[in-house]
Amino acid sequence: MREFSLPALYEVPSDGNLTDLIRRNAAQHPDVAVVGRKVGDRWEDVTATEFLAEVRAAAKGLIAAGVEPGDRVGLMSRTRYEWTLLDFAIWSAGGVTVPVYETSSAEQVQWILSDSGAVAALVETAAHEAAVEAVRDTLPALENVWRIDGDALGTLRKLGADVPDEKVEERSSIATADSPATIVYTSGTTGRPKGCVLSHRSFFAECGNAVARLKPIFSTGESSVLLFLPEAHVFGRLVEIAAVLAPIKLGHVPDVKFLTEELAAFRPTLVLGVPRVFEKVFNAARAKAQAEGKGKIFDKAADTAIAYSKALDTPGGPSFGLRFKHKVFDRLVYGKLRAALGGRATHAISGGAPLGARLGHFYRGIGFTVLEGYGLTESCAATTFNPWDRQKIGSVGQPMPGTVVRIADDGEVLLHGEHLFTEYWNNPAATADVLSDGWFHTGDVGTLDEDGYLTITGRKKEIIITAGGKNVAPAVIEDRIRAHALVAECMVVGDGRPFVGALITVDEEFLPRWAAEHGKPDGVTVAELREDPELLAEIQRAVDDGNAAVSKAESVRKFRILATQFTEDSGHVTPSLKLKRNVVAKDFASEIEAIYHG
Repeated sequence: MREFSLPALYEVPSDGNLTDLIRRNAAQHPDVAVVGRKVGDRWEDVTATEFLAEVRAAAKGLIAAGVEPGDRVGLMSRTRYEWTLLDFAIWSAGGVTVPVYETSSAEQVQWILSDSGAVAALVETAAHEAAVEAVRDTLPALENVWRIDGDALGTLRKLGADVPDEKVEERSSIATADSPATIVYTSGTTGRPKGCVLSHRSFFAECGNAVARLKPIFSTGESSVLLFLPEAHVFGRLVEIAAVLAPIKLGHVPDVKFLTEELAAFRPTLVLGVPRVFEKVFNAARAKAQAEGKGKIFDKAADTAIAYSKALDTPGGPSFGLRFKHKVFDRLVYGKLRAALGGRATHAISGGAPLGARLGHFYRGIGFTVLEGYGLTESCAATTFNPWDRQKIGSVGQPMPGTVVRIADDGEVLLHGEHLFTEYWNNPAATADVLSDGWFHTGDVGTLDEDGYLTITGRKKEIIITAGGKNVAPAVIEDRIRAHALVAECMVVGDGRPFVGALITVDEEFLPRWAAEHGKPDGVTVAELREDPELLAEIQRAVDDGNAAVSKAESVRKFRILATQFTEDSGHVTPSLKLKRNVVAKDFASEIEAIYHG
């Protein structure tokens, strides 16, 4: 199939903007908890009425400080209650939010705030404030900087004390559906980030149709979602706005180190994440079972869950024997895994990279369905996703209602719909490169099946062509290799080479456990083990599993274990955890050479 679309389930209001949502919630659901706020060690509910009042108070401060309609305001913070509050406050003052990753360097901060022409910035910490101050002399438009942990909300409240409610109402009503809501700077694997302009219409179309199609898991007064993805990333923003649109209760976790305990305390019904999170949950549970001498039971339970899930897609469904085994393991294993996810969550939405069919079946088999989706910053996050009632594991789902997916002659995925971005800020040439006659050229390669489900097979620019002329899409094999507990990252190489190779980094969280189980010295490092026969054999098993997913010509023949990690700090991954392949290839050129001439 070359093209597929579904009719819209949600009509975008032409004369409204996103601030309408919080006013509607306060009017229609005044006492419903729309946000959970962490105060000390307790979660406290914030009602729709209370949230609107706090947003208005902050908006008054922004107006008093001189923020005018259409002005850009930077927002640099981890995911926390204040992020969502200030996002809506900026819109309520008539402004445009410009997210900045809290991990950004001073140089990145300078580029985003200067390119966007931000007149003010809200930052979380003293370190963030210092990063802005270090480049402030290059930001002539920047007039105010407020620090969240320096009582920015209190400062804004005092500033706006004399601003009448009518002024906020007036400002809140200025933007229309086609006005810019935000400029999200794509983290980019090459070059400077581009400012992706997303309108209020983009988010209405995106979130309205997603909530309508997934209605059973967006039930007002019952459903809740715990957000730990960066709100500076468009996927995190989708969660924020969809929760407010539904509305369902939204919680924030600033530090993923505390995710497990916050899941237990907040007890969400819906979890949003990226594949690496779900891989780690599985690997941690398996490693814990092995450490307790229950590894064989866990593996049998996992195999049963996968078989049960696969049987759900067959005409007869699971057999009596399989249902019986599944029921036994539900008491022994699956219930404990669901408890680790808070005990109430039935669904998760995953994006950013393929999850893999095995893990998809495993999670559905334990009663926790992970719905994969696909999208980009330019498509306001998800542009396809698996419906809650018609999931096809291994695919990234059908087009969102109201959108069209087309496969070009060269296999590139093209998108059309109201959710698309309008332009790259100050960059008409880059805009023209990817937008043509209303179609967005994603740069991704994929296929549509007979039911309109999309499968992504790789990136056009990342296709490797070996010396023998074989085209290799790295994503398929990399994702399979990375599913192994000991593998942190994997980058396939081989452009113009006689065969495919791979650079592999070891997961530092699981290395000590593996080392102890294999009699290695305490505190041993990857650098000391990278030539260890047992470690090499373990990584080879991961590679063999990856090779099973591709043809012989596409399989990894040789690999090198690196003594370091690919991190954002090292410059090898973007804030959204995408590999900067050109940087890795340059920095590890000698390791790549060793694959072919070592």
